[in-house]
Amino acid sequence: MQLFGHRFINNQSFYHVLNIDAIQNTPPSSTLYLQFSEDNLDIIEHLRANYLSFALSVTTITELIYASSLQASYIIVPKELAKNAQDIANNYLFDAKILVLIDDNDEIEEFALLGIDGALLRNAIIKVNS
Repeated sequence: MQLFGHRFINNQSFYHVLNIDAIQNTPPSSTLYLQFSEDNLDIIEHLRANYLSFALSVTTITELIYASSLQASYIIVPKELAKNAQDIANNYLFDAKILVLIDDNDEIEEFALLGIDGALLRNAIIKVNS
């Protein structure tokens, strides 16, 4: 299980971008984070065209399928969707890793027992302005 934002583990942060210009204000080789939305398709296409690693936050199974098809490296799902999302990702052999957004270290065990690829603590998401 991958953990992002845990104080014991030194790993990457996710950079929340709201537009294409904000990408310039992120470190090289960083993972960019954005909400899946039709309004963000231009940003997603820019990320794909430039082979940039990105994570998409989704709220439904349909959005999960879109995120995989759009070649997200990580798909962030709400807690209540985690098990179904992981089952679908395993069944369809997604390249993306399924991450659940958590608020507390106490939740790690719950999602590890469900077989979720990873957990993302909120402090691992850094908002970037353009």
